[in-house]
Amino acid sequence: MARMDINRSGEMEVFVRAVDLGGFSAAARALRMTPSAVSKLMARLEARLGARLVNRSTRKLQLTPEGAAYYDRAVSILADLDEAERSAAAGAAPRGRLRVNTSVPFGTHRLIPLLPDFLERHPEVTVEITLTDTVVDLIEDRADVAIRVGPLKSSQLVARKLGESRMMLVAAPSYLDRRGMPQSPEDLARHNLLGFSFARQSNGWPFQDGNGHVSAVVPTGNAQVSDGESMRLLVLAGLGISRLSVLHVAPDIAAGRLVPVLEAYNPGDTESVHAVYVGGGHLPARVRAFLDYLVENARLS
Repeated sequence: MARMDINRSGEMEVFVRAVDLGGFSAAARALRMTPSAVSKLMARLEARLGARLVNRSTRKLQLTPEGAAYYDRAVSILADLDEAERSAAAGAAPRGRLRVNTSVPFGTHRLIPLLPDFLERHPEVTVEITLTDTVVDLIEDRADVAIRVGPLKSSQLVARKLGESRMMLVAAPSYLDRRGMPQSPEDLARHNLLGFSFARQSNGWPFQDGNGHVSAVVPTGNAQVSDGESMRLLVLAGLGISRLSVLHVAPDIAAGRLVPVLEAYNPGDTESVHAVYVGGGHLPARVRAFLDYLVENARLS
């Protein structure tokens, strides 16, 4: 009989993750371990089994025949364990750690204000939130749910739509007092147009005239940022004009801190907002409760 102090499923998970990600360092990052801890665990596993599982002479791990056989069985066993846990959790009260990855604007202005109520309803759930406008790999980052803004790429993820938010140009009154209010898209050539440093589906700002003709202006200002909240702060500081979602700037417009720009030329395009998660099998109760709460309380009108 196996000794009870050996966490064989944990060893399997580290081994499988190292093989899938191509190295100990990548596995360590994904599992939030140190590379030395992963290396020691792998050495201990091989010593216990009495067999070499991987060759480390190349930069990428290479499975030995024994390692390939162990990998196939480990993947199957871990899948069975996951299914057993999902089945048990599906009928249980929501509990445990919930990892959520969200865009900065949605997290700041929509999700975080709702957390006290969600956690009061589900006191046995602990929420860990990461705010970033970078699209992350849910499996590698071990996130339960991600909020994604914009078009979804084809993937194995399941998506629940939370709504859409219209895009608009905005500027601070202090900036417009200095530089003047643009009257047409052509006037933007004389303004400081602030864009983003990350890749977007389209870097141009679309405009539509009264005849239905659509044109685009590429922002070429003196500053770029990596997320929407930083951009909002730059615009509030009076640095220039930018294009953000109504979801992000509606409170600032209502308070007079920001002013819409060139609304007569706004084509009315929107960005979709989805909650995405890994599908298959039964969802843990904590994930299902969170998704249902989002649809009920965070849906965009």
